[in-house]
Amino acid sequence: MFSTILRTHTCGQLRREDIGAKVSLVGWVQSRRDHGGLLFIDLRDRFGITQVVSNPEESEELGAAVDFLRAECVVLIRGEVRARPEGMVNPNRLTGDVEVKAESLEVLSASAPLPLEIEDDVQASEDQKLKYRYLDLRRGPMQEALAFRHKFFLAMRKHLDTQGFLEIETPVLGKSTPEGARDYLVPSRIKQGSFYALPQSPQLFKQILMISGYDRYVQIVKCFRDEDLRANRQPEFTQLDMEMSFVGEEDIFGILETLCQVTIREVMGREVEIPFPRLAYQEAMDLYGLDKPDLRFGLPLADVSELVATSGFKVFQGAVETGGIVKGLRVPGGGGMSRKEIDGLEAFVKEYGARGLAWFKMKDEGPTGGISKFLAPEEVVGITKRLEVESGDLVVFLADRPGVVNQGLGELRRLIGKKLELIPAGELNFCWVTDFPLFEKDEVTGELHACHHPFTSPCLEDMDRLESSPETVRARAYDLILNGEELGGGSIRIHRQDLQKKVFSALGIDDRVAEERFGFFLEALRYGTPPHGGIALGLDRFVMLLRNLDSIRDVIAFPKTASATCLMTRAPSGVDPEQVEELGLRPREKAHPPEGEGK
Repeated sequence: MFSTILRTHTCGQLRREDIGAKVSLVGWVQSRRDHGGLLFIDLRDRFGITQVVSNPEESEELGAAVDFLRAECVVLIRGEVRARPEGMVNPNRLTGDVEVKAESLEVLSASAPLPLEIEDDVQASEDQKLKYRYLDLRRGPMQEALAFRHKFFLAMRKHLDTQGFLEIETPVLGKSTPEGARDYLVPSRIKQGSFYALPQSPQLFKQILMISGYDRYVQIVKCFRDEDLRANRQPEFTQLDMEMSFVGEEDIFGILETLCQVTIREVMGREVEIPFPRLAYQEAMDLYGLDKPDLRFGLPLADVSELVATSGFKVFQGAVETGGIVKGLRVPGGGGMSRKEIDGLEAFVKEYGARGLAWFKMKDEGPTGGISKFLAPEEVVGITKRLEVESGDLVVFLADRPGVVNQGLGELRRLIGKKLELIPAGELNFCWVTDFPLFEKDEVTGELHACHHPFTSPCLEDMDRLESSPETVRARAYDLILNGEELGGGSIRIHRQDLQKKVFSALGIDDRVAEERFGFFLEALRYGTPPHGGIALGLDRFVMLLRNLDSIRDVIAFPKTASATCLMTRAPSGVDPEQVEELGLRPREKAHPPEGEGK
């Protein structure tokens, strides 16, 4: 496995059966401890840690080498494996029964004083860890996460190979077909004024592979989106991309559920029960306010609009009269919350567009505080029954447009679940959300946009409304959810040119624009296209959730900041003016400095 020029074993390999063997080890000095003339060194590589014992007084060579020894030096040690003295065994290490008595020690590479400690629970800022990523990557948790990622990807590939999938690479330099997020563009030097686009997804290429007869395609692929980033998004990300011919939704669900079950069993030794629960989009929105519901705990939302339509609380009445809704959420035991804590909940929902948060506390004698004085007895009875309110609970409400109410209370439900520790530790809760709307209407412009992408097939039973009332048409689309996070989404695709043109038309894409953007694909649809569908899963997020981590940066070797900057390489950066001129472009007079620079 390894060259024996420098090492015979890794630092995680030696056991009791190696006692007496002459070995060579190389690695980084994790720590050094002086004990009355004996020097103890913890030598580390990615496979583990071995304790080395040295007596610098035994030879001038050892003594000279020790003088240059500090943490994170790379050293070569030759010596003999021996049992640790009685009472000195370390049961927390696989190598804890043995140590190496050093006969020679050579410093292969010295280390400067460290700007970042190599410790599992290092106390350093995120920016510091990203700037010195090569040091951060030496830490145990990072190495474990990346090793897990490798094994998970390998297990996926092995299983999908047994299911007849072919891994086929698709182009990185492609055509800009703006139907989703903003593209990353690459200017062409040969054809100045023209641009390639980095793929947001291999969507059209994988559909063309189905037209080409490949039946089952898969790719672990890097994709790119030039969008405003959030905590768990990156400008470049890795996804498992799949497409299959002659399948329906249930076929795809079965393939993905088995893939998750088999790979999690192989890599984690855990069992995942299949089939996963399914929720229609509207059911998810009604009960949980979000299309990525966390089903690890209860607390469903309840629509109380008809109960308060004529309420003495004018905010409720006004919302219903103007086409809005009123929904409530029960906070178990929340009756003990202070006014300051409730104000904190109100500030939280305002981040999602809510204008305020109505509430009351339930006691044995009835509701108190907040809006309780505005509610009629029959309204309280109806609300209490619908939300299953108990004495000692807090009940909160939002009244506004459905989108604002659902998102605000849906996110608040997630917050309450964490705050009250209602989420079982370590649980993996998968579910499918299905029957999404095919289109969504922009509240400002009134224009329709594709909820997933414009190549998604409408539901067959809604097809007759595609031209007359497109906003009521459901899509043959589905998302896979894990612990309240979207792992990915997919759909059954349109495989007829005439239907694809109708969907383009509903989106306001006329024949000229359709030909300019998608002409090659429309042409391909003329030559015998099989019914097909697929899905793409975000693997960075998947690994993060399986590792129970809070950030996808902790499972990516070289991630970027929230402003799409690499603090280690200082990318993006300026380039030579000559390079820009060759592309037929004019640079700005002054490039923006990298994050953390020029402040």
